[in-house]
Amino acid sequence: MPIRNLWCRLKNAVASFSNSLSYLQKVLLIGGCGLVAGMLLYFAYLLRMPDYLGNAPEACVNCHVMTPYYATWMHSSHARDATCNDCHVPHNNFVNKYYFKAKDGMGHVYMFLTRSEHQAITAKDASAQVIMDNCIRCHKQLNQEFVKTGRISYMEAKRGEGHACWDCHRNVPHGGMNSLASTPGARVPLPPSPVPEWLHGLMSKK
Repeated sequence: MPIRNLWCRLKNAVASFSNSLSYLQKVLLIGGCGLVAGMLLYFAYLLRMPDYLGNAPEACVNCHVMTPYYATWMHSSHARDATCNDCHVPHNNFVNKYYFKAKDGMGHVYMFLTRSEHQAITAKDASAQVIMDNCIRCHKQLNQEFVKTGRISYMEAKRGEGHACWDCHRNVPHGGMNSLASTPGARVPLPPSPVPEWLHGLMSKK
């Protein structure tokens, strides 16, 4: 079978490469691989990567530019019942949820590392559609039974065929447009930094 032949070739290539190395070279290779793996794991720890697999809002505030949004959410009524992921990622299926979460997260990492984020961060169309879908999902009974507003998509609202939820509920849950300097009084307890003191010291000397 092709897969079995490929596995045998790979196994033979690894064995041939291993036999061509001296004992010292093998030790150095194993040590180097262990060092790289350790550094990657330490980097993942500093970035709190496991946090991003769950729904804890504290994961969003790992980047300090998100502090105003974390603070205004914590002081809002939504903090009692909704996390960041309840609003900002799709919930139609498991695969789409984590695909969108990964794609959106990598986009944020790129912007924050290149310092290309806007002073006041706003949702792009794809994110706005997800947010509006989640507004309707959570408030389904209100929309369809009590006030009977019906259901439209964000793109329909953008074309002027109706209103987006936040056209009326503009201050929910982040208090309108938040910049890094616009919410100085919204102080909240932040999770402790995972960066060790010795690394803080090195960074402060630059």
